[in-house]
Amino acid sequence: MGKRTGMARAKAHRLKGMKKESDGIALGDERMKAEGRQEQEAARQEEERVRALREASDR
Repeated sequence: MGKRTGMARAKAHRLKGMKKESDGIALGDERMKAEGRQEQEAARQEEERVRALREASDR
């Protein structure tokens, strides 16, 4: 997987989590909100991993 592909996937995953969280808010579903937040956090960690790999390969 390329560097840009990995970052794009992580950002898409974060947006999916944001949508799930907002749907949970709109529906009053606490479980859905929590799942959305968890997906966003996982995506942020993936973004950081991709950034670290990119920096390491640029050296």
